[in-house]
Amino acid sequence: MLVDRYGSWALVAGASEGIGAAFARELAAAGCSLVLIARRAEPLEALATELRATGREVITRTLDLGAPGLEAELRALAEAHPIGLVVWNAALSVMAPFLATPLDQHLRMLDVNTRGPVTAARILGEPMAARGRGAIVLLSSLTAFWGSAYLATYGATKAFNLSLAEALATELGPRGIDVVACCAGATSTPGFTALVAGRKGPRAMSPEAVAQKTLARLRTGGAIVPGGFNRFAQLLLSRVFPRRLAIKIMAGQTRALLPPG
Repeated sequence: MLVDRYGSWALVAGASEGIGAAFARELAAAGCSLVLIARRAEPLEALATELRATGREVITRTLDLGAPGLEAELRALAEAHPIGLVVWNAALSVMAPFLATPLDQHLRMLDVNTRGPVTAARILGEPMAARGRGAIVLLSSLTAFWGSAYLATYGATKAFNLSLAEALATELGPRGIDVVACCAGATSTPGFTALVAGRKGPRAMSPEAVAQKTLARLRTGGAIVPGGFNRFAQLLLSRVFPRRLAIKIMAGQTRALLPPG
């Protein structure tokens, strides 16, 4: 169904592990040839080798997804392959008090988490529109719905991605392009597992479930919150609790995961 609707080539950014790798496996199982992009070469190539063994064509690019050269790289990939489905999973997260985080880390999050999705949507969306079909998945987060203490800049970038996806779903939908923001909650990625490290953290979904539920709902457009528990929490905090209280509740959850000291 994905190949029939969007074409045979898909691109996954931030594909080396976790949610990105889960999307890559799901897309390969659906029959897609893949362009996989990530910063770390070794896990990226390991995933590519795994997927090539299933008979899929897989191309890898080791890129800094916050660097100015991203535009040229994506243009070259778009010219070489008719990429019809994009999953932009790449993101940088720093969990710490805002003033304890160096400014260069805040600015780096802006480069990776906002410049990257805008560049990808603009460069890869143009040929999709010319073909009259395509799909763009921007990875957002439940943190997009409220100000996120101790994740202030990261949460703000995810709110940016949510707003961008909602706007593009309206603009590009009539041109045959489905655009969604995957607002995932806690997910059992290697980074999350290391962060929790034996402590009681929030209920986590598997990366595979996040990818499956998102791909199944591409045609809905706009925000997707995978998982029944996450949807319940989002509705409760957004529509029942006063916004200020919701922000305090989320801050308490995040503060509990901060390193001691």
